[in-house]
Amino acid sequence: MFFNLLEDAAAQQTSPVSYIVMGVLIVAIIGLFIWQSRANKKRQKEAQDMVSSLKIGDRVKTIGGICGFVVQINDAENTFVLETGLEDNKSYVKFDKGAIYQTAPANANAAAPAKEEPAAPVEEAPKKEETAEEK
Repeated sequence: MFFNLLEDAAAQQTSPVSYIVMGVLIVAIIGLFIWQSRANKKRQKEAQDMVSSLKIGDRVKTIGGICGFVVQINDAENTFVLETGLEDNKSYVKFDKGAIYQTAPANANAAAPAKEEPAAPVEEAPKKEETAEEK
């Protein structure tokens, strides 16, 4: 049955408009593939830059949701050690660098803009006290 439909379609004359529409669709599909591949490469480069800029003391959130501070980096094994917990109950966990979801700089306060100093008070001219006679 399918072959009969193909034979009928081949026997019919196709108009030039259908070729133009088919050409536009093919070009649009190829354009979408190229656009997606470029966007994907850009995301991969950003992720690689984030991992390569990792320093000891940086705040890290893993893909599993664990947050902490980097205390050791091993570039040979492509791993890092994350410190989590409070002062009396710290834990250390070793992760692959591919597990990084977000990072923040070691000195979070350094990234904040400096506070503006208050302006010096404006000196006003001394007010002349009004006396009862002037009123």
